[in-house]
Amino acid sequence: YISLPFSSDLSGSITTPDVKLNLGGEFIKESTATTFLRQRGYGWLLEVEDDDPEDNKPLLEELDIDLKDIYYKIRCVLMPMPSLGFNRQVVRDNPDFWGPLAVVLFFSMISLYGQFKVVSWIITIWIFGSLTIFLLARVLGGEVAYGQVLGVIGYSLLPLIVIAPVLLVVGSFEVVSTLIKLFGVFWAAYSAASLLVGEEFKTKKPLLIYPIFLLYIYFLSLYTGV
Repeated sequence: YISLPFSSDLSGSITTPDVKLNLGGEFIKESTATTFLRQRGYGWLLEVEDDDPEDNKPLLEELDIDLKDIYYKIRCVLMPMPSLGFNRQVVRDNPDFWGPLAVVLFFSMISLYGQFKVVSWIITIWIFGSLTIFLLARVLGGEVAYGQVLGVIGYSLLPLIVIAPVLLVVGSFEVVSTLIKLFGVFWAAYSAASLLVGEEFKTKKPLLIYPIFLLYIYFLSLYTGV
């Protein structure tokens, strides 16, 4: 301890040295709080994770929904004639779930008419009816997956949706209404059978076409209430 002959006030300030980070050749000045945390081992609190490109996908892509693909499959089902030039096998070979589900739910909505139980019946018949067709196709030697049958049966409900507003207009004319119903069922059954019944069935085609036809008759009965 050194005593000075004179006394003086010692005053001043301590400046915090600038600490800079070298990030890719660029220097970034840190704040005092940042420096304080880093010096005491809490720098991990300041770390920022890079955004993962997988987390920034659009919602439709996350759910594996391709609207263009669904629209193309709808056209393939509604226009089943080979001369129109559509690659209709994409409905069977590239099955999806959301498109057929949307078609089945839409058919359920127009089938309500106050009978809300019909919605659960339509979805149940879609799932278990497709399972029956799948099992029958496998027994007959067809190389088809359950997902493919589920997609084809679901999409092929579209003809019944198309004739639904027509039935509302001609409902009072019994003969015309019956003909339109038969046309819709044949349209739906032909569209589904032409996709599911391949050459591997050969002479056994009627054994698979017939239950498909009956399935769409049952779908139509759920809509009309018959």
